Amino acid sequence: MNHTKNHPKQPAGHVLVPVAAIGGLSMVLAAGLELLGILNRTNTNIARLVSRDGVERFPKRLPEWSIWLAAGLLAFGLAAAILATPGTWRRVILWITATVLVAAWAPVLSLASHAPDIAAPWIATFWAGVCAIVYSSNHRMPADETH
Repeated sequence: MNHTKNHPKQPAGHVLVPVAAIGGLSMVLAAGLELLGILNRTNTNIARLVSRDGVERFPKRLPEWSIWLAAGLLAFGLAAAILATPGTWRRVILWITATVLVAAWAPVLSLASHAPDIAAPWIATFWAGVCAIVYSSNHRMPADETH
């Protein structure tokens, strides 16, 4: 009989289907914000922050497909990592680390003369982490099971 230390009456959690749902919905959120023009404005504001006095122009751009591939890999990968990791604090640390690392791409891209278009990967990563933490806190996850 499997029990968790804290909440033995919570429903059993799973990993594969929630990862697909969380990752997919995170990508839908990012795509919706792109369609509304919010990601373009956010990318412009990020570019101002990481350029000299907000006037620097970036001669290079990453291919659009690579930005969305990164967003997808991060959304699905972070959700999988969080749901497969035991302990709430470890999950929160994973989430914070991933969002900070994605944000750290902006100055690196800027130094390489690339436009720092990180809004889509950042929002997909951020939202996937929030959803995965909420899901894992409301379910008995296999990683948390004691034997």
